[in-house]
Amino acid sequence: MPGQEISQPSPPPEPSLISDNILQYAVQLDTTNYLSDEELRSIQLFRRAANYIAAAMIFLNDNVLLQNNLTHEHIKPRLLGHWGTCPGLIMVYSHLNRIIRKTSQDVLYVVGPGHGAPAILSCLWLEDSLSTFIPEYTRDYVGLKRLISRFSAPGGFPSHINAETPGAIHEGGELGYALSVSFGAVMDNPGLVVACVVGDGEAETGPTATAWHGFKYIDPAESGAVLPIVHVNGFKISERTIYGAMDDKELIALFTGYGYQVRIISDLPNLDNDLAASMEWALSEIKKIQQAARSGSPIIKPRWPVLILRTPKGLSGPKKIHGEFIEGSFHSHQVPLPAAKTSKEELSVLQDWLSSYKPAELFTRDGAPVEDILRVVPEENEKKLGQRKESYKNYTPLITPNWMSLCPEKGSQESCMKAVGHFLKEVINKNPKTFRIFSPDELVSNKLDAVLENNGRNFQWDVASRSGGGRVIEILSEHTCQGMLQGYTLTGRTGLFPSYEAFLGIIHTMMVQYSKFTKMANETSWRQPCGSLNYIETSTWARQEHNGFSHQNPSFIGAVLNLKPKFARVYLPPDANCFLSTVSHCLRAKNYVNLMVGSKQPTPVWLSPEEADQHCVAGASVWKFASVDEGVSPDVVIVGIGVEVTFEVIAAAALLRRVAPELRLRVVNSIGSHPHALDNEAYKTLFTNDRPVHFNYHGYPNELMGLLFGRENLESVSVEGYREEGTTTSPFDMMLCNHTSRFDVAIAAIRGGARHNPKVAVDAHKLCSHIRHVAQKEKDYIYANGKDNDSIFDTPSFKT
Repeated sequence: MPGQEISQPSPPPEPSLISDNILQYAVQLDTTNYLSDEELRSIQLFRRAANYIAAAMIFLNDNVLLQNNLTHEHIKPRLLGHWGTCPGLIMVYSHLNRIIRKTSQDVLYVVGPGHGAPAILSCLWLEDSLSTFIPEYTRDYVGLKRLISRFSAPGGFPSHINAETPGAIHEGGELGYALSVSFGAVMDNPGLVVACVVGDGEAETGPTATAWHGFKYIDPAESGAVLPIVHVNGFKISERTIYGAMDDKELIALFTGYGYQVRIISDLPNLDNDLAASMEWALSEIKKIQQAARSGSPIIKPRWPVLILRTPKGLSGPKKIHGEFIEGSFHSHQVPLPAAKTSKEELSVLQDWLSSYKPAELFTRDGAPVEDILRVVPEENEKKLGQRKESYKNYTPLITPNWMSLCPEKGSQESCMKAVGHFLKEVINKNPKTFRIFSPDELVSNKLDAVLENNGRNFQWDVASRSGGGRVIEILSEHTCQGMLQGYTLTGRTGLFPSYEAFLGIIHTMMVQYSKFTKMANETSWRQPCGSLNYIETSTWARQEHNGFSHQNPSFIGAVLNLKPKFARVYLPPDANCFLSTVSHCLRAKNYVNLMVGSKQPTPVWLSPEEADQHCVAGASVWKFASVDEGVSPDVVIVGIGVEVTFEVIAAAALLRRVAPELRLRVVNSIGSHPHALDNEAYKTLFTNDRPVHFNYHGYPNELMGLLFGRENLESVSVEGYREEGTTTSPFDMMLCNHTSRFDVAIAAIRGGARHNPKVAVDAHKLCSHIRHVAQKEKDYIYANGKDNDSIFDTPSFKT
């Protein structure tokens, strides 16, 4: 059974065993003749025109208004696109247009079924938003032919909504994130409503399941609202959807339990009146909730509206071909007539299908839409869904405090996260409406809790944090945090996502999808910059000895490194002062994905604020205080990249001063995993062109080896990092297990130095054997006493 077997189109769900009493929780409306004759005619004409264009985009490369009967030559050589979701998306678009024109409501449209790009592009052309940003798509025959013939063809629009689509703030490829993105977009946007269509396929994803709770983090006094529209058309690519197999009672029970007021729209003969009445009801409920909160008498646990739109998949498309149902089945999901290029039967069905929209009634001789269609389009350009400023030109830079004034003293020990927490508290004070922190329930654990001293969390269903203007969103779903952060960032604000290192990987593909969006946005002339997507990665493997192997995973570093360097940065500051400099820079940077990795445990402050500033600007430098003769003419170079592993490099340098005084050692620290950012001359001045170099790296060694590929002298380079070794043990045992301890670094330095310094070579074997012995004694102590030696993390001394 390659596809779902059905005996009728749009098969109804089997009745559930839930009591009929649940039906009382569904909102009932009188929708009879809700629209005026003129409104109904304009909406239906708009829908017909947009459906026609969307279908034509999938199939036609010529004869785009059916001036002649179709031939195989008029059909594209490759048929790409998704028809099944388009009629529903167009229906919602047309009704949003009507209500915007009527009420001047500010609305963004977020489309979960992003593969329905033909639907959105057709509406954008009709409202003349395409030509506003891309002049070649004029609202006439020439522009229409260009839109239709170039869709899913080289040089034209892709088959999914992306940053090239006016009005879009959501990459339409991977499913699951539309709803959380929408909630992020309305935060601190009190006049904005985001209409978010969630397809019933997307509704099966885990991220969407949690995102339904997003309204519980929306304070209606300070933020806008999301109007979720669940489009239940019943089918995925080749099977029924879960929601499609649920009856009304089950859907009412589900969404009532989430905390919503449910309105089901399923009156097919009266669909436009039903949807119009339902949208106006939903907006009136939103206004009621907001007005109560803004008048100082908020409704406790308000029930926000959700619309459930039941329509056949591929509505208005072909009904049946080759004995298979098309409309109302999975066969309409993508290309309903895949052999139209070669099959006479399918070409004939396509001719009948497109002709059923009567394009001659929809377009003038010049190819422009007739005036009756435009009566439903908002009159002011800035109100049109394709021209909302929030989607492309709304960036507000942050005001950041002077980070140097918050620096701990050089020579002390301080947690990077504690220092950053105090900095972020000041960021919140200076930016009370344009900065938020999205954290998966780990803020206090990650020692960033200083941000809560003068502010709070923003969980509206908790009496302790309700209506307090809190800047912190804590929800134990990395997916929801990521989606909210994306929506908040792409609508012009700046956010931060701190997390345990091991669990950032959960949102790996979301981050990649976002970076694709920002790459295309950067290459799209009319999109203005937005803030960067900022991550803080802490509770690292090097200090996750208490939680064990499951919490030891630095793989997110590699995920960011795999992105184009033009749009992504990884920072591993070596101490609290460098971390302060880094976070200050990242919060002001635009259009990047920034990953900052640091420790929450106290570690030495190696550099003064001024030294940290110079070091961060350079990205890498010789640390003269730990080097022999300030690093001049070294036998070997040892390099730390990351807080804890840099500590081990410095400890190794101090050890080597005592046990191998003849070794000429240079110590280098790199603040980021981007040595390719150094030109070759700078690289040579730091690492030499003929001396052994040993890197002690926080992430997986192969990541750094990939970055070093192509450099000179690689045969003399060695790299150690996380080896996927760990358990519930002590912090220093983690260093020993992964060969990143001071003893491993010292042995690598001695071996390297022995190749160029005969005084080192003569005792190299004896020295390495001694160091291995000392390392084993440390391990024995750990296993005998259940802890590290008390002095193991004391700041190394270089006093002679």
